[in-house]
Amino acid sequence: MSWFKDVYLVGAGAAACAVCCAAPLLTVLGVAGAAATIATFMFARVVFGLVVAVAVATALAVWRQYRLSARPCSIPGPVDVPLSVHRRDE
Repeated sequence: MSWFKDVYLVGAGAAACAVCCAAPLLTVLGVAGAAATIATFMFARVVFGLVVAVAVATALAVWRQYRLSARPCSIPGPVDVPLSVHRRDE
């Protein structure tokens, strides 16, 4: 049971290791977390920009189509339309 007498040294060593390594380890994890957060925000910004660009392009296409369909006829005045009846069997 001599090893049981020195168990507190193992506990003290584990506590010292945790205290010593906690700050650098949490810093590394924090930097990784911050980098992941920044990357997520940048990805969200790119996706939001693409959605806005597609929405603007769609609105412009709809507006252009509306303007083209609302345009009056380019020939002013009445137009003569010849009407004739032709039979195929003649």
